[in-house]
Amino acid sequence: MDLIIVIGIVVAVILIVILQTYNSIIKKKKIVDRESATIDVYLTQRFDLIPNLVECVKTYTKHESKIFEEIAKMRTEYMNTRDLKKGEILNNECNRLVATIENYPELKASEQFLLLQQKLSKIESQLQAARRLYNGAVTTYNTAITVVPNNIIAKIFHFKEAKLFEIENPKEKDNIKIEL
Repeated sequence: MDLIIVIGIVVAVILIVILQTYNSIIKKKKIVDRESATIDVYLTQRFDLIPNLVECVKTYTKHESKIFEEIAKMRTEYMNTRDLKKGEILNNECNRLVATIENYPELKASEQFLLLQQKLSKIESQLQAARRLYNGAVTTYNTAITVVPNNIIAKIFHFKEAKLFEIENPKEKDNIKIEL
C-alpha cells in the first residue's frame, strides 16, 4: 500500500511538472503570436497610408508609376495573406518610395505630404519597437523549447521554433539610391 502511495505521488509530481512546463511554453507561444499580430497591425496602418501617399506623390512624379503599381500590388498581396515575409518585402519597397520622394523638393513642402510623412514616421517607430518586442518574445520562446527538460515536452507536443523578424539583406538598411 505504501508503494502505491509513493508511486502515486511520484506520478502526480511528474504530471504537475509536465503540465507546468507545457503551460509555460504555451504562454510564451501566445506572446509570440500577440507580438506577431502587433507587427501586423503596424504594417497594416503603414500600408493603409500608402494609397494617400501615392496619390499625393503621383501629381509630382507621373513617370514613377512602376514603383506605385508594384507597391499597390504588394500591398494587396500582403493584405490578403498577412504573411510577414511579404510585409517585409513591401516594407523595403516603401523605403524605396520614400527615397524616391526625397528627390522632389516641391513635394516635401506640401502640407498634405508632410502630414502623411509624419504619420508614416510615427508608425515606423512603432513598427520598429514591435519588431524588437516580437524578436524578444521569439528568443524567449525558442530558448524555452530548447532547454532541458522543456525540450522533451516541446518535442512530445510538436512545438517548433519560431522565426525572428529579420531584414532579408543587411545592405537594405543602407541609404537607398534611386536613379531617375
